Amino acid sequence: MTAIAVQERHVDRRAPRPPQVLSVELRKMFDTRSGFWLMASIGILALLATGAVILFAPDDELTYNSFAAAIGVPMTIILPIIAILSVTGEWSQRSGLTTFTLVPHRGRVIAAKALVSVGVAVVSIPLAFAIGAVGNLVGTAIAGVDPVWDLSFANFLNIVLANVLGLLVGFMLGVLIRSSAGAIVAYFVYSFVLPTLAMLLASSQEWFRDLQPWVDFNFAQSALFDGSLSSQEWAQLGVTSLVWLVIPTAVGVWMVMRSEVK
Repeated sequence: MTAIAVQERHVDRRAPRPPQVLSVELRKMFDTRSGFWLMASIGILALLATGAVILFAPDDELTYNSFAAAIGVPMTIILPIIAILSVTGEWSQRSGLTTFTLVPHRGRVIAAKALVSVGVAVVSIPLAFAIGAVGNLVGTAIAGVDPVWDLSFANFLNIVLANVLGLLVGFMLGVLIRSSAGAIVAYFVYSFVLPTLAMLLASSQEWFRDLQPWVDFNFAQSALFDGSLSSQEWAQLGVTSLVWLVIPTAVGVWMVMRSEVK
């Protein structure tokens, strides 16, 4: 066996395995003060949103759907930021050189970041909605009305999917821009400025009104929050996801694999 082959085997043996990489990436999301409080803010804001519904919503609007909608607002903002910071931290905190030296396979690191981010969303969303369920029981008991459970399991799955897609948008911007501040600004422009411009264009131009569901990812994604989707709406979501999410993510990952890490 040649010396080069022996050296390659030695490097491969010392390189962290995929489960180890996942464990490290998960720990990195919690081991800083900002990361810990960002994660904790999911539960904190869910409690605040639940309390706001109990205090200010009329008795006839004390339904589980109202609590879920209130909790969903901060979730749609926090989860993409979590994904952004999980990616851009390697460049913003200048830890990428160490990370990619310990794990030479960059694709393994990026895949671990994506899986951990999605895993955090899949765990935190049911937890937040469980807080909303408790709030529904407490709020209706205080108001003296019967609790209304008007959110079906299918609706719940659609909301989870919508939030995961939003998180993946943050991940996509993270691998494309690789700067925490730049990616967060881009996310807010993408999530709040572009939908407003698209809505104004759709209201004034009939040709775009018919085209919007096929080119506006935010518009297609928002249908997940409204209930069950028709086959056409699923097709629109698939097309816009391909254009606005899958292709840019592939480009971003390709850039990460080839960029110089300093």
